[in-house]
Amino acid sequence: MRDREIDSVISTASNAGLKGNGNKKKTFKWEEVKMHTTPDDAWLVYNNKVYDVSNWTEHPGGAVIFTHAGDDMTDIFAAFHAPGSHQVMKRFYIGDLELPVTHKDEKQLAFEKGYRDLRSKLITLGMFKSSKLFYVYKQLFNLSMWLAAVSMVYFYDNSAIHLASALLLGLFWQQCGWLAHDFLHHQVFTHRKYGDLAGIFWGDLMQGYSMQWWKNKHNGHHAVPNLHNSSANAQDGDPDIDTMPLLAWSLKQAQSFRELRTDGKDSPATIFLIRWQAFTYFPILLLARLSWLRESARTAFGLGGSTANAALEMKTRGLQYPILEKTGILLHWTWMIVLSSGFGRFSILHSLAYFLTATCSSGFFLAIVFGLGHNGMSTYDADARPDFWKLQVTTTRNVTGGHGIPQAFVDWFCGGLQYQVDHHLFPMMPRHNLAKAHVLVKAFCKEWGVTYHEADLIDGTVEVLNHLAYVSDKFLVELIQDFPAM
Repeated sequence: MRDREIDSVISTASNAGLKGNGNKKKTFKWEEVKMHTTPDDAWLVYNNKVYDVSNWTEHPGGAVIFTHAGDDMTDIFAAFHAPGSHQVMKRFYIGDLELPVTHKDEKQLAFEKGYRDLRSKLITLGMFKSSKLFYVYKQLFNLSMWLAAVSMVYFYDNSAIHLASALLLGLFWQQCGWLAHDFLHHQVFTHRKYGDLAGIFWGDLMQGYSMQWWKNKHNGHHAVPNLHNSSANAQDGDPDIDTMPLLAWSLKQAQSFRELRTDGKDSPATIFLIRWQAFTYFPILLLARLSWLRESARTAFGLGGSTANAALEMKTRGLQYPILEKTGILLHWTWMIVLSSGFGRFSILHSLAYFLTATCSSGFFLAIVFGLGHNGMSTYDADARPDFWKLQVTTTRNVTGGHGIPQAFVDWFCGGLQYQVDHHLFPMMPRHNLAKAHVLVKAFCKEWGVTYHEADLIDGTVEVLNHLAYVSDKFLVELIQDFPAM
């Protein structure tokens, strides 16, 4: 965050009359901090200082700040913010955390110091500096894919070539996803507005995805990966695994809809979907892009939020770039309709087939990568999360070459997310530096005995399907035990 942006936020916080300004210094026990866990009563800890950010809807990153209400944000703050951003927090300071804390022993404190020192070392090595030439190359390559897909429709009347064009367009959208991801994580530019504008181009215009919808959803995922909501109506969990009743990633999640029913039982639809989720997983991936397009349109045109956290953000802040987002999505649908219709030559059925082939293949190409990144890995309750490093590492899987699939293809296809563990630890690190950081991260995990998991595309997918089947089996066994008369 640049100096003028920081000054603007400090001014906003001051005008809001927030707590902590001029109060006598106090100390708070960790147990007291843990009691303030909602957006309208949110306390955070940063470097053993306590801050009250209740109702701070002007937070530049949006409502994602409330995912750490009642918790220590020291490391997730460092992962997502530019140097100097902590100055903003001065207006929210209400006291210090009482030391020594009782929930961390000396080994844990030494471990936390170790990974903070590793981050400092990576900064010193220049690992957070981007290569502008690399990103020029990636953008030109993506545009060449788009032009090729368009040309195959414009110049040919062959159905096989049109099918190839649709699949290429789906792959183009997947690669656009990785580019927008890098720009919106501010891996490329130090000036964040430039990253946002690039994200609107590669997100809204080229993919039809709302930049703000993506940022809210994805930043929330990074803050709390594989964390379950504390209740079915809560907003303190990972939106990427908020997939009930279609998919359940743990027994607790599979049973979570019971509290929404007056009889406290699972509905027949929920039982059916969880029973067969290992078989419906791939069909759901094929339809994923349709859901993302719908949620993006709802966000951009003020028709609702995809999650409770997103709804809060939209209600209190609105769109950051309302005109650009709306224009980008409208232009996306304009060129997409023209292309899907074969520039007016295709029949309705041919146009629909082209659109669905491109859309479903893209959803599959995208979801298979980030699904491998986290699905089937450890899950935690939101109110019982481990420390930052262990949370990011144990909930994440790296993807390697194997089963005849070369590492070079994996590196291109996954767009940097083959190093998902390393990316989650250092989300602002440009993808072209992740391989170097990976060596140091893996050595650190080995030194401290932290689980670090890697699998190739085939084995990783089998792990995901086996995990879904395991949750299904456990759910059905528990269902019979809880409700034997069913």
